Amino acid sequence: MKVRDVVIFSGERFEVPQGIQRIDHRATHGWQLRYGGTKLFSDGSPDGSGASEALAHATRELLARIARLPAPSRLQRVPNENKTTDLPVGISGPIVRLRREAGVRDCSLAVSLPRFGDSPRRCSVYIGTENTYTPEKYEAALARAIKLRLQAETAYQRAATRAKRAAASELAAPAPRRRAKR
Repeated sequence: MKVRDVVIFSGERFEVPQGIQRIDHRATHGWQLRYGGTKLFSDGSPDGSGASEALAHATRELLARIARLPAPSRLQRVPNENKTTDLPVGISGPIVRLRREAGVRDCSLAVSLPRFGDSPRRCSVYIGTENTYTPEKYEAALARAIKLRLQAETAYQRAATRAKRAAASELAAPAPRRRAKR
């Protein structure tokens, strides 16, 4: 899991995992967990002496949430405003092509299949030719395209959660490491 060095107002340095932010504002001093909602772990003192213990509590809660909750997804959930069709996210078309060998135009839907840690794959769902195209075939192809996209999104979410949990297991230190003042 990614960590970064954070220097608090008292000059102490901490290695803080991704998902935890430092809050130092007027009378509020503590670590804010931002994963599956927010929660503040207060230092309990205005001089920052409780920062180490508060960070340890925030880190334990972060690891518990990662183990319990799915990873946050960056997949787009709603279509862009500029999309001119009412097709779901990741599906476009119908695309009409003329294949030279056949001499007849055919029609298909393009589906973007997300893959975690890799670029999305594109696939085509065949509808029919200009001679065989029907609204029923279009609806059946759309249902197949939606099913393909949903399966890919589910696999993406599983892989993202698995990766997040593997990264969290690397952060198995019981307490945050404290760095000396400079």
